[in-house]
Formats: sequence, C-alpha cells, structure tokens
Amino acid sequence: MIVFQIVGDEMARKSTVDVNRRGFLGSLAAASTGAVAAAVPGAQAADPVTGKPAPEAGDKPRGAMPPSAAETAAEFGAPGKAVVSTAVSCGSDFMVDVLKSLDIDYLFANTASSFRGLQESIVNYAGNKKPEFITCMHEESSVGMAHGYFKASGKMQAMACHGTVGLQHASMALYNAYCDRVPVLAFLGNLAVANQRANATDWRHSAQDPAAMVRDFTKWDDQPLSLQSFAESTVRGYKLAMTPPMAPVALVADAELQEMELHERAKLVIPRLTAMSPPQGETGAVREAAKLLVAAEHPVIIADRLARTQAGMDRLVELAELLNAPVIDQATRQNFPNTHYLCQSANSAALVRGADVILGLEVTDFWGQINQYVLAEHGFSSKVKGPAKTITLGTTDIFMKSNYQDFQRYPAVDISITGDGEATLPSLIEEVRRGLSNDRKTALGARADGFRKAHAASFEAARAAAANGWDTSPVSTARLCMELWQAIKAEDWALVSVGASPGFVSNWPHRLWSIEKQYQYLGVSSGGGVGYGLPAAVGAGLANKKLGRFSVNIQCDGDFMYAPGALWSAAHHRVPLLSVMHNNRAYGAEAMLVQHMANRRNRPIKPVDIGTVIDDPPINYAKLAQGMGVYAEGPITDPKDLAPALKRAVAVVKRGEPALVDVVTQMR
Repeated sequence: MIVFQIVGDEMARKSTVDVNRRGFLGSLAAASTGAVAAAVPGAQAADPVTGKPAPEAGDKPRGAMPPSAAETAAEFGAPGKAVVSTAVSCGSDFMVDVLKSLDIDYLFANTASSFRGLQESIVNYAGNKKPEFITCMHEESSVGMAHGYFKASGKMQAMACHGTVGLQHASMALYNAYCDRVPVLAFLGNLAVANQRANATDWRHSAQDPAAMVRDFTKWDDQPLSLQSFAESTVRGYKLAMTPPMAPVALVADAELQEMELHERAKLVIPRLTAMSPPQGETGAVREAAKLLVAAEHPVIIADRLARTQAGMDRLVELAELLNAPVIDQATRQNFPNTHYLCQSANSAALVRGADVILGLEVTDFWGQINQYVLAEHGFSSKVKGPAKTITLGTTDIFMKSNYQDFQRYPAVDISITGDGEATLPSLIEEVRRGLSNDRKTALGARADGFRKAHAASFEAARAAAANGWDTSPVSTARLCMELWQAIKAEDWALVSVGASPGFVSNWPHRLWSIEKQYQYLGVSSGGGVGYGLPAAVGAGLANKKLGRFSVNIQCDGDFMYAPGALWSAAHHRVPLLSVMHNNRAYGAEAMLVQHMANRRNRPIKPVDIGTVIDDPPINYAKLAQGMGVYAEGPITDPKDLAPALKRAVAVVKRGEPALVDVVTQMR
C-alpha cells in the first residue's frame, strides 16, 4: 500500500492507492533499470516494445522508456501537487548511515514496498554506494548472493526482504547460511503499527513478530522501535553474526521508522563497532590434546568447516607437518592443499580404521566420522578397528538450536575443546612444538615417505579413472572438469560453487585439480537446500571482481531451475562469472535413491525416471542465459566441442561479463 498526499485547488485530500507487493516501484524500476537482452547467435530478434532490433551479445543494455503521464495517471490517479517534507533528513537516511559505519558494500534485495524508504535513501541519499543496491529476482537469491559474497571475501553483507511473504521466500536460503555458519545481515520490512495498514495487502504482509518465522535458524533477531534502537541493534547484530560460530541475524526495519521525518539528526548516535575476538580453546585442554597427538603412532586429522582465511589453511599445514599426520578434508571448505602429500582424503576409510588418535577440527558430524550405518543390520558399527583417543576442537557446543538439529548425533569423546578452530590452532601448534623431542621428531619424520607414496598413488588412480569414457557422449563428468581445469588453470581462479556436493561431479576437481589456496574452493550450502549454487556463485563472483579473481561455477541443472533469475542479476551488475552446466537432465541423486529403493523391493527399474528426469522437453540453458543477456553456448553433446567453447567463454569473463556453457553430461 502506498499513501500519496495530494493537494487540490480548494482543500487537501488524502488518496490511497492499492498497489500489490511488486508493483509500487514498477514505474521507477522501468525508468532506472536497463532491459538486458542478447541475440541468439545467427538471429537478431526485434524488441517487443519498440520493434527495433535487439542488441547483439556484448552490447550495453538500453534503458527502458519511462512511463508517460497518462500511464502514471492510470496506475496511481490524476496528478496533483505533492506535499514535500520540510525535514532535513528521514529515518531511512539514518539507517543508511548505520550501514555505512559497518562498511557494508551491498544490499541484495528484490524491490518491495515495505523497505521503499530504505531503497530510496540508498539510491538518492547515498548515491547507490556503500551500500549499493543489487537487484535480485527472488529473496532466496538475495540471501544466497550474500552467502557466497562472504565466503569469497570474508565480509558480511546485507539483504532485505518484504514482510511475511518475502521472508518466507528467503527462509530456505537463511537456513543454508545458518547450517554453513555464514553471517548475513537480514533486514525484514514490516508495518507494525496496525492503524497505519491501509488495506488488506498491508495486513497480510505484516506481522506482530516477523522474525519468529526464522528464529530457529538465525543467531539473533530484534525488532527496534526507534531509530536509536535500530542503530544499536544493527551494530550488535553485526557483532554477533561475525563472532564465531557465525550465523545470520534478522532485524526488522519498520516502514514507519524508515519514512518518518528526521528533524534532529544530531541527537542520534551510531555506536562504535569494537573489534571481535574469536573464542579460543582452554589452555589446559589444548595441552592435553597436544600430548596425545605427539605420542600417537597413527594420528588422523579431520577438517570440516575450519579455514575461513588463508591463515587457517597455513596453520593446518603447519600442524600436520609437525606431526606428519594425514589430513582428511571434508570439502565443506578448502582446509588443506590437495597437492600436499599429507592430504589423504582419498584414503579416509583406511586411515580412520587404523587410527589411535583422531582430531576433529570444526567437524559438525564427528560421530558420523567414526561410526557408520549398516543397512543390512539397520544399526551402526564403529569405523575404528581398535581403541582410539578422540579429540574435538570447535564451536558446535556453544551454539545450537533445539528444533533444527543440524548439530548431528552426540559424540562421546576423550577431549572436547570448545573454541574457534582457526583461532585456537596457533596455541595447539605451540603446545605440539613444546612436546616434541628431537628423537620424536625423527620418528614422526619416518611417516612422510609412506604418505608421499599413497598421495601419488591416489592421484594416478584418479587419472586412470578419468580416462574411462573420455570420448563418450553425453560428456563424462571427468572430461567436463578436466577441460574446465585446462581452460582456467592459468588464471587466479576460484571454484565458487559446485552444486550441493562435489560428489555430484565425482569429486574430480579435488582429485585432479591443484587446489592450493583457501579461496580456490568455497564449499557447499551445508543446509542442502536446492537453489544455492547459482546465487552463491553470483555473490562470490561479485566479491572476486574486486579481488581480481576468476570465478567459475559448475552448475547443476536442477539447482539452476530453482533460481535462474540470479543469472540476470549477474548480467545486469556485470559480474564476471563462468558457469558450466552439469546438465545430466535429471535430479541425479534422487534418481539413484529411487533406483536403490526399487532394488531393495525387487521391482522394475524403468519407471523410476518419473519425477526425477528433467527431459521431454529438455531444457536449453544456453537459450535461457542468452535471454537474460548472458553470453552462452550449447547444449554441447560432443566432447571435442567442449574445449573451444570454454576458451571463448573464458575470454568473455576476462573482459568482465558473465558467460555460460551448457554441457549435456553423464549422471555423475
């Protein structure tokens, strides 16, 4: 609902116009946002409005024509003299100042009436800089982009969503961020004062307690009732979200606060953000853990959501080399260089089975690392062959919610160190150094040769496996990944997304690429919500644009269809991102699960394609991308066409634009 104050010739009158959620800024958006389009190769379509030829691929988008006076009158009523505020400022201007104080670069949002004041202040008061408004096609994408941006840059960003309906859209992506321990500053538009709700839409889109919807999977929320409270809550929320264990926070930005006149700005104070120190493990527990690790003959280190920065990776390398202990990287982050001889993820089962000390670093499911489900017995058994001492280091025990149980099954361990893994590693390393005698150093060094041989053998086995079906059609996932690696390896590249799991492409990047920097692989959504891949990749690509890195996304087809509009955002905001479709024309994991169930029940396999196959008709992702202004090629079915297409797409991305290559692939 928008309320316009109109002054007639004889008396002032108030006119209310019922505008649906997305329509209130339609005319403004049309005037300020260019229509992005690209021609399909070989044909130049006409613009449906002007009849003129559409721009060729690579042309800058043309601005849409602003609405005529007659069109505006038909939508909003006859024009009159608007009552202009005499205030120097307004509430949302102050809100923008709060965001500036926190160095927020972007506000990711799908435009909506409940935060129109905030949007207008960003555009006019702030000049669309710090924060810049990033136009998103869906609230789920707004959160996903902020999610990916943080993982690429380490800087938390903001998003906004509209009332009850917008938050319902955003909720799944907020759950992904919560499970991934990624901070997002989520602003929820709302109209709390009931007598200011002008029509049914206002009532349906407002709530007494909007954040209740996401309270179980956010770290903190608040509904400030004054601008001073808004400033304090926002700074507090930022600090809470950014302190490990990190997670999203939700703050209600009430429409009345946004749109109120502000005559005495000087009375409002923005609190100073003080430095945040991650919690570190208790010294005595760290010392005991170090003693066990130094004395162990077969120690194993399991790293899950550990490394947020390159320093985290470097410290883990230092610890592993001191002990000559193998590292199993669970690929939720890039915790350890896969080229290092102590990276033994491929041999995880044998290592855990023979371990005498197991150290878990920020491992969410430690119980699952040392136990396994036995289908035939409908029970569990230990993965460890003999008695082993177990140590956990992480923040799981100091942050969990009761309803959404992503914390997994309770592990009974010998030493539980509560503290941020990355922040505690330096003290653990120091205690290990202190406990190492010269004789012990020599004994531990003898392990190195065996691990070097095992690492080399794993690499050669992967190379041999990748050669199988190299020239087949559909394209094998091994060839997809290795042709992509050849195309990008000379760049300062980052694999910003790879579907719900790297297992969707049989882990080929981790098996055969050289991943030596923490930022070169950003992990997965952790919540498992489909629709994460493309928005997160766009957000990470936006961050990497500033950092000078080449962003690449291996994009699953089913995930793409949840949030295809994120590709338009990439085109509109000139985000350099290479997306390569893993187009197996199916929900692959689910297809295999249904097949597995049919096998267990001794039933035919053929009908299990119902509900799992994305075919008949097949989706042309290249045409979808072209229709949103993105350079695209495909669908590619002949593997010999893949390398040239990737080379052309890389050139497009290097000049600062998104590109997509649609590849029809085998299932895994």
